[in-house]
Amino acid sequence: MPKMKTRRGAAKRFKLTGSGKLKRNKANHRHMLVRRSNSVKRKMRQSALVNKSDEKNVRQMLGV
Repeated sequence: MPKMKTRRGAAKRFKLTGSGKLKRNKANHRHMLVRRSNSVKRKMRQSALVNKSDEKNVRQMLGV
């Protein structure tokens, strides 16, 4: 049986934490930042965890 291939787009977007959870970056931080407040832009720099309902699909894409 051949090896599972990793979805390269997913590999660039998601990382595994030390405890095995999936880490992601926040969205909407690419353009149109002039109208957003500084606090919102600052919060978007922080990473977040993948939602429980999406975790199975992301793990499958990563081959984890």
